[in-house]
Amino acid sequence: MRSFPLLLIAVILYNIVAFGTGATHNDVYGTLNSAATIHMFSGDEWHYSIGDFLVTIGLVLLFIEIVKATRTSSRQILNHGLSMLTFVVALIEFITLRGFATSTFFLILAMCMIDVVGGYTISIIAAEHDLGIGRAGTD
Repeated sequence: MRSFPLLLIAVILYNIVAFGTGATHNDVYGTLNSAATIHMFSGDEWHYSIGDFLVTIGLVLLFIEIVKATRTSSRQILNHGLSMLTFVVALIEFITLRGFATSTFFLILAMCMIDVVGGYTISIIAAEHDLGIGRAGTD
């Protein structure tokens, strides 16, 4: 389970919304914007949509992925590869499929990209610390 890219869950949930409804772009957008209204103490109404929920889940999963990237094991190499595959698949969906050119999916796509770049960067830095290799010119 450690090598499973958790952001794939957010991508799959979006796919369920997009494909599960058999929807066109406008239908997906409407489904994502169907909101629960939460009455705040200030008197304001907060409209929390399905799209907001998917982005919230993605942010939580991104945090877990970044924490997982601090480990230096062979499983992490597999995780990084699967995270890259998740990003590429999500990018292809964003560019080519109807119903995926939404702000919600773009933010999930951006989280996938941050996971890939951040994961590799953190793993390299953690490996340098594990091996006692310092960066040239930094003391």
